[in-house]
Amino acid sequence: MGKVYKKAWVSGKVQGVWFRASTKQQADQLGISGYAKNLEDGRVEVFMCGNEVSVAKLLEWLEEGPPMAVVNELKVADAESEASEGFVTC
Repeated sequence: MGKVYKKAWVSGKVQGVWFRASTKQQADQLGISGYAKNLEDGRVEVFMCGNEVSVAKLLEWLEEGPPMAVVNELKVADAESEASEGFVTC
């Protein structure tokens, strides 16, 4: 199964609620590399690289996020490969 690359932008109450750290935990469990970072406009950007099934599971998780988060919108786009080992939060 080949790798897929996706970028997601999560809007809502997603900063200050352990969203990035929780995303890293989920990504690590699924074997996904990439990153999660806060954006100045209040969104969280997530880049992910992994097999199609694992990426789909992470995207599904991003629709809800961790318990204290409130996700209002999830936008997803195909992405190009970015050099990444493991999953980091920025």
